[in-house]
Parts: sequence; C-alpha cells; structure tokens
Amino acid sequence: MRQSEFCILSLDAGGTNFVFSAIQNEKQIGESIKTPSHGNDLPKSLETIMSGFKQLAQQVENNFHAISFAFPGPSDYEHGIIGDLGNLPAYCGGVPLGPMLEEQFEVPVFINNDGDLFTFGEAFAGALPKINENLKTLGSSKQYKNLIGITLGTGFGLGVVNEGKMLRGDNSMPAEVWLLRNYPNNKYNVEESISIRGIARNYQRENQSKELINPLEVYKIAIDEMPGNKTAAIKAYEQFGESLGDAMASLISLFDANLVIGGGLAGAWDLFIPSAMNAMQSEFITPEGKRTPRLTHHVFNLEDDKEFVNFAAGEQIEIKIPFSDETMNYDKMPRVGIIKSRLGTSKAVSLGAYHFAVSKLMSDHS
Repeated sequence: MRQSEFCILSLDAGGTNFVFSAIQNEKQIGESIKTPSHGNDLPKSLETIMSGFKQLAQQVENNFHAISFAFPGPSDYEHGIIGDLGNLPAYCGGVPLGPMLEEQFEVPVFINNDGDLFTFGEAFAGALPKINENLKTLGSSKQYKNLIGITLGTGFGLGVVNEGKMLRGDNSMPAEVWLLRNYPNNKYNVEESISIRGIARNYQRENQSKELINPLEVYKIAIDEMPGNKTAAIKAYEQFGESLGDAMASLISLFDANLVIGGGLAGAWDLFIPSAMNAMQSEFITPEGKRTPRLTHHVFNLEDDKEFVNFAAGEQIEIKIPFSDETMNYDKMPRVGIIKSRLGTSKAVSLGAYHFAVSKLMSDHS
C-alpha cells in the first residue's frame, strides 16, 4: 500500500475544545468537527471523543486505517494511557484512552504529546525539508536528518526527531524542557521566563507598573502600534530572548540539530531572536579566566537570507589522506540553524500525527 493511500483520523485535544479531522496524503478530507471537551466530566468527554471519530468515519465512508492524535501529558503514550492532566482534570488517575478507541474502531491508535507531533510534522513536511531543499539550491551537499522543535506560548514545549524517529523516552517524558533551570533566576523553572506570563512580567517590571498586559499588547507597543512604554516593551522581549537563547544552547549541545520555533509568540521573532542569538554566541569563563564559546556549534538565523548563504557554505577545506596521494574535502564547521515554523503549529501537529501513523503502518506492511 502506498503512503498516499492511508487515511488517518486525528484530534486536536485542548482543555476547552476538541477538533477532529481526517487526513490523507497530507491534506484534510472534508470538514473539521469541533466540540466542547467537557474536561471536568469523564463519561461525557469520552463519549464526545467516540462521537467525533464516528462522525469522521462516516465522512470517509469508514475507509480509514488508523487514529492518531495529540493529547496533553503526563501520559503513557506508548500504551495510550492518559495521566494526571491539569487542563482536563477528569482524566486524572489514569484513563486507557488508546485501548478504548482500538476496541471501538478496530484500527491502530497512536497518541503522542503535541510538542513531539509539532516537531514530527515540521521534520517530514515543514522546516526540515525546506532547509534541505534550500541547501541543494545553493549548491551545498550537506543535508540534515534531525530536528529540535520548540513551541512558545502559554508554556514552553519541546520535541526531538532523530533520523526520522520521534524521541519518546522510557516514561513518555523525554522533552520536559520547561523544567530546565531559569537563566535569570535559578530558583524558578525556565518556563517562568519563556512563556506568555514571562513577557507580561518582564514588561510589568520594566514599566514599573502593577498592571499585567498580554504579550500581543507588549508587541504592539514595541512596534508603535499601541501607546505605552516602548523601551520597556522592547526590553521585555529582549529578556525573553536571552532566556530562550540560553535554553536553546543547552538543547543544541544535547541533540546537535537544527531548531524550529512555533507557537503564538513566534510571531514576535524580530523582537526576541537578536538577544537569543547573542545568548547562544556568548562565552563561558573558566576558573583561570580563559574565555570559551558557549557552543561548539556555529548558529545561524535561517530567516536571514545572508546568514542562510553562510550556513550553506560552511568552511570547506581540502585535506590529504595519510600515506596516500589522494585528498578529500572536509567541511570543518559544525553548524545548525534556527528557523520559524513553515506549517503553523496546529497544522504541524496534525501532519505530525498523520506521518507518525503512516510511518508505523508502513513499517507493519513492510
């Protein structure tokens, strides 16, 4: 069976609403179905999920091959068991949602974290293929296989794809990036700075006010679309970028991969990326006073065309093979790039769910 023939039923599960859709060949089939999630009433919420998938099944005339979707954690994703959720409290205690759906619909069911699926979608159909396509266009032979995905919004989310496979961990909790230590204040976790509330607090502090305003308003003040303290607004996003850059430096050191950024706050890219890049390009100081780079990698802002050209070029030299007259080319620059989502967060999650299911089904058919 060809990849394009698989039809996958999916769900975008939020604390307020559930949105159901069917996907085939990376395209949505028919209309989405949106319902309240009933997160405080487990029987009603489960009935809503079954009803939503039944309606999708009717839309595709029962011609579907799997169910694959994102659900909040902590959860045991491998076994389809939902754990203690903050925004869907009725599921607390452990609910075997995957097994229930497999029994009802008699197809494989795959459940994953939304940050993981965002990254999987960008790795298969968004940022990663776009980077590799642009590298080929610029005449570079370098091609990337790995991707780190970050979502910036209410919280700080992460996913990692390693050579086409999602990093899932032994406890379905491999990417709890929000629990990194906070760069400006080590008593807090990093999400207190890298989130909507982090920007709001930054502006409140810099403006010396009691009022908390949302990041969109802070952004509008910074770009002169709304009255307010412009200096404080710009500073709020610079501080956000500094914390983000420090966290991204740790992630790049661990996973050695390009990094894609999505989520609502990614729209303020021009305000935070300069300070994020500065943080990644900063230095450590040894006890002896020696300065060493924060990263072994060179990091490039791939939204800047000139930087992408330098990223593609690398640092090519010719080296001699010992005990031989032959030589070979050597690119001596370890490098990664930072890029914005090419799909948008919601679409990336949906396509991630689709590609995850298809990869599993193709594996089973091989």
